[in-house]
Amino acid sequence: MTANIEVRKAHLRDAERIAEFVNSARTDRQVSQMDVAERFSQVGFMLAEQRGKIVGLAGWRVENLVVCLTDFLIAPGVDRVATGRMLVTAMEKEGEFLQAEASFLFLPANPSRELIAYWQQLAYTRKTIAELPKAWREAAQEWNPQATEAMIKQIREELIRKPL
Repeated sequence: MTANIEVRKAHLRDAERIAEFVNSARTDRQVSQMDVAERFSQVGFMLAEQRGKIVGLAGWRVENLVVCLTDFLIAPGVDRVATGRMLVTAMEKEGEFLQAEASFLFLPANPSRELIAYWQQLAYTRKTIAELPKAWREAAQEWNPQATEAMIKQIREELIRKPL
């Protein structure tokens, strides 16, 4: 259910609430408000909120014409696909504003069919890093040299052929 869910850019003042949201979902390791504040120096965050409560989070960064999804978490009890689509669409719009050509996320080794199907519902396509255009491949190799696959979505119709 996505009734009354709003997506917005996160701010540093949201760090404590973000830490609480992440910690409610993780049992392996807890993050502090300071951990989240430090993460803001590396990534931007989009928050999905319902009645003032965080129900979804997307962390992302842009480099070499590519938006990379780095963090993604949706609370139980909300529509995962609709909430995910709202978060990812907001992230992609920010990427487009920054002249990014594509959005991608790295896949773990042996990803589940459910994981692939989820991202396909959000219009992402599974590709090997080797088959990506040169600029995208270089960004992927810089961010995650061990990655062999990613889910990709081209967000700009016309690719940039010359430096900006």
